[in-house]
Amino acid sequence: MGTPPSYPRPTGRFTPVRMGEVGNERAAPFGKPLEGVRVLAIEQLQALPFGTQLLARLGADVVKIEKPDGGESGRGALPAMADPLGRRVGATFLRNNLNKRSVAVDITQPEGRDLVLRLAPRFDVVAENFRPGVLDRMGLGYADVHAAAPRCIYLSVTGFGTTVPTPYRTWPAYAPVPEAMSGIYTLKQVGDQPPVVAPLGGAGDIGSSLYAVIGVLSALRHRERTGRGQHVDIAMLDCMVAFTDIVTNFWSMGIEEGQLAPQIMHSFRAGDGWFVLICFREYEFARLAGAIAREEWREDPRLATRQGWIDHLEDVLRPGIEGWASTRTRMQVCEELGRAGVAAAPCLRAGEVVADPHVAARDMLVEMPRTDGVKQPVLIPGNPVRMSDVAIGPDARPPWLGEHTDAVLGDELGLSAAELGALRSAGVIA
Repeated sequence: MGTPPSYPRPTGRFTPVRMGEVGNERAAPFGKPLEGVRVLAIEQLQALPFGTQLLARLGADVVKIEKPDGGESGRGALPAMADPLGRRVGATFLRNNLNKRSVAVDITQPEGRDLVLRLAPRFDVVAENFRPGVLDRMGLGYADVHAAAPRCIYLSVTGFGTTVPTPYRTWPAYAPVPEAMSGIYTLKQVGDQPPVVAPLGGAGDIGSSLYAVIGVLSALRHRERTGRGQHVDIAMLDCMVAFTDIVTNFWSMGIEEGQLAPQIMHSFRAGDGWFVLICFREYEFARLAGAIAREEWREDPRLATRQGWIDHLEDVLRPGIEGWASTRTRMQVCEELGRAGVAAAPCLRAGEVVADPHVAARDMLVEMPRTDGVKQPVLIPGNPVRMSDVAIGPDARPPWLGEHTDAVLGDELGLSAAELGALRSAGVIA
């Protein structure tokens, strides 16, 4: 995979902990808001793990069920590093599983299924993101868990949902699938060029995870009032239709497909790269004209309307804006426009994001030291949820596969060393 670049070290903090420990020495006197909430996650990749990681960062105890042979599929992603036993741990897993514990159980075996059902009553949430019907066939669907633990909330994150008939129910759904079906790819398509796939990374995954967290918190509040658990059904396509709301909303209001509303929301070139400039209102356009010494634009009849801005973007506005910006850096451009009340931002490169002072000040990158001899630490986004009475971090590293199997099954189910040994010999646990 090559040698990772050496970027300036961010100030985000990472506190490695041993099995069973929780790094809370920086916790505020009030603790974390979700302390006492317990989540049993049968999860993979990112659409659910990002959400359960956020719950863990807010104080929930998250126990992750993984298959003994290789673990969940995110561990097999690339790029990757090696764990202390030489097993591959992929980037998808590393950035979505802080503060969790890993229990390796083969849920395809009846004994493994029974272990999960015995664990369920001891948890507030059972969360899964398998294709609809997969866990039902294993005896771990909503009906099975609800029968074993009626107060437990069952969270499903799937491409197209599990509780309402849909023609796409059985389709596999990595993040670009619901993203593409939301219409946002063709909205941003240029001419007959192929649509850009995954322009925001895993927006379909992370967006769905955020709605999943909202659903879980709401269900927990509902249970406080009613005493009842319920099924929280999150469809990734639903989430992307909501995320990309302008697609259907603009279409319904007469904006042709592939077009945006008449407004300046474009990228421009400065002396050292690109920046974006946003101008929605007439008073903002007047500010822009003044900031770049183009006062004549305020009286130019061609630019008197928002549609005029778009009609003359390339022959009037771009040459004027880029001519002014060509003698300035992106940051100088944005600082000058900002002082004038015009919204602009530099298009940062990856290394610039890592070294950005805002990112550092708000602890938005945490370092995970690698275990395979590479000096450059793995960088994982920090927790963007800041609360005045809740300390930020520290984060515990992602768990090695099966690292907490004996501790969890012994503590939660009272299994003896002999019983654990027998399950391990039978391949049920690892």
